[in-house]
Amino acid sequence: MTQSLRRVAVIGGVRIPFCRSNTLYADLSNQDMMTAALNGLVSRYNLKGVHIDEVVGGAVVTHSKDFNIAREAVLGTKLATSTPGITMMQACGTSLQAAMGSAAKIATGQIESAIALGSDTTSDPPIVFTKKLATRLRDVGLQKSTLDKLKVFKDFSPRELAPLPPSVNEPRTGLSMGQHCELMAQEWGITREDQDKLAAESHKKAADAYRSGYMDDLIVPCAGVYRDNNLREDVSLDKLATLKTAFDKGPNGTLTAANSTPLTDGASCVLLASEEWAAQRGLPVLAYLTYSQHAANDFVAGEGLLMAPTIAVSKMLDRAGLTLQDFDFYEIHEAFAAQVLATLKAWEDPAYCKKYLGKDQPLGSIDRTKLNVKGSSIAFGHPFAATGARIVANLAKLLSIHGGRGLISVCTAGGMGVAAILESAKAAEMRKAA
Repeated sequence: MTQSLRRVAVIGGVRIPFCRSNTLYADLSNQDMMTAALNGLVSRYNLKGVHIDEVVGGAVVTHSKDFNIAREAVLGTKLATSTPGITMMQACGTSLQAAMGSAAKIATGQIESAIALGSDTTSDPPIVFTKKLATRLRDVGLQKSTLDKLKVFKDFSPRELAPLPPSVNEPRTGLSMGQHCELMAQEWGITREDQDKLAAESHKKAADAYRSGYMDDLIVPCAGVYRDNNLREDVSLDKLATLKTAFDKGPNGTLTAANSTPLTDGASCVLLASEEWAAQRGLPVLAYLTYSQHAANDFVAGEGLLMAPTIAVSKMLDRAGLTLQDFDFYEIHEAFAAQVLATLKAWEDPAYCKKYLGKDQPLGSIDRTKLNVKGSSIAFGHPFAATGARIVANLAKLLSIHGGRGLISVCTAGGMGVAAILESAKAAEMRKAA
C-alpha cells in the first residue's frame, strides 16, 4: 500500500463489433465474445504471456455455468495463466464499475495493472423450467430405486415442460426498462421528435467516426464481423417518425425501437495501470481515471428507474470540486434517447436538484455539441455489461487526441447510476498543480 494515491492510467481498450441479438453472433456465448475481446486487447498491447494483476467484469444475462466467466475468459487468452479473473455484475454499469474498483486498487498500490471487461448476449439466454419440474428433477437424484424415481413423477402434467423465458423486467415493479423510461419521458415532457432527433444524431456521429477511421483501433474483428450491424448511415427523421411506439401503444407513447437501444450481443475491455507499469512496458497513457461514483434512488416510489446517474454525477462533482460545465466531452449512455434528455432536464431543474441532489441551485445545462461526439449506444448497440468499457476506451482516446476532461454517466437497472471522470495528461497535470 502506498502512503499517497497514485494516478490511474487508462492505456486503452478494444471491443468486438456489436451485433443485434439473434443475428451474426447467434451461435456465440458470452465467454466466446469476452475471450475474443480480451485476445484483441492482448494483441493490441503486446500482452502475450504477461501477468495482469486482475481481470474484472462479467455479464448480465448469464447461464449458471458462467459463474467464473472472467477467469475462464482469461484462460482462453494468451495472458499469463497467473492472471486472476474476478466475476462481478452491476447491470449496465458492470464494466465501468469493474474499472472503478480496479482503479482504486491501482491508486492505493495494491495492484499495478488491471483489465475491466463485460460481455452480454440475449441470443443465448438461459432457459429454465418451472419450479415444479425443477423440484421433481432434483428429487429424482435423491432416490435410490427405479420405482421411487418413478413415484416422483406422480401427477406429472405436460404443462410443466413449458420453459420459462428469461425476463429483464424489474422484479420490484414488473415493468420493463422501456416502460419505466416511457414514464420518465412523460413526466419530463420529452417529446417523440426530440428523441428521434437525438437517435438520428447518434447514428450520424457513429457513421462519421467509422468513415474517418477513428474506430479502426477500437474494434477487433470477431466471427468474421468487422463493424457494428445496428449502425444506420442512411437514418432519416422522416423515416423515424413513421415507426410505431414500442412500450406505450396509446396516444401518449413516445419511445420506439429506433430511439431506444436494441437487444445486442458483444463484448469490450479496457486496460488500466499505474504510470510505472505503463512506462516499463513502453505503453503511452491515453488518459487518467480521476474520480468515480455510483448511486441509487427509490425508483419503486416513482423517482425514475434511470435517473440515479443524476445523483451519482452530482456527488462526484462535489468531491472533484468541479461544475457540470467544466468538461470538454460528455459521454451519457444512450439506453434510450429519453433517458439522456430527462437527465439533462433534471440537471437544469431547480426543484429536482433541490429535492434529490440537495442543491440550492441547479447543476445547469451542458454544451450539447460536446455530447456523445462519436455516437453512442443507440447507434452502436448496448450489450449490457460491455457498454461501460466501450465508453471508457472511447473517451480515453478522445482525450488523448484533443486534451481536456470528460464525464461519463451510465444508468442501470435497479435504479442505479455509475459515473466517472477522465482527464488527459495535460488536464491532470494542471489539476495536480492547482
